Amino acid sequence: MIREVLRMGDARLWQKSVAVARFNTQELNELLKDMHDTMAHLNGAGLAAPQIGVGLRVVIFGVHANPRYPDAEEVPDTVLINPVLEPLSAEVEEGWEGCLSVPGMRGWVPRWRTLRYKGFDEKGTFFEREVEGFHARVVQHECDHLDGILYPMRIRDFTRFGFNEALFPGQELPAEE
Repeated sequence: MIREVLRMGDARLWQKSVAVARFNTQELNELLKDMHDTMAHLNGAGLAAPQIGVGLRVVIFGVHANPRYPDAEEVPDTVLINPVLEPLSAEVEEGWEGCLSVPGMRGWVPRWRTLRYKGFDEKGTFFEREVEGFHARVVQHECDHLDGILYPMRIRDFTRFGFNEALFPGQELPAEE
């Protein structure tokens, strides 16, 4: 089922989410299906449970020929529950981000360039990956939602934050940089 995505300003987006205690349950499976349906309907690169009003540490992400991210490298479809992120270096890179909870806007956001993330899939199987670039950016963006952080809170230069049509006249979205 496609769920309503909360928008910036809704107090539920500022709350810290709680860890999932039980895996492979009907409730968790239904949440994940709704998250997938909602993300696909909106052509999102990822979605966090808090964005649909569920305060659990659950994110999903994946990018395959997404019209919202035409130049992005592929990111495998992933369910990540109770994530832990660890930067692999102090190197930070900035890039454009948007968010389903901040529709029609983009911002230039600093993120760790490389990181290791670990957590559990929907069945409770532990896994970890080392990633970089756009994949690392997507993971950090989605996991920020679990701590009540939206990307505008990370922007350093507000001359590089605004509505898509004002920042990029004649373009629907910025090119990946």
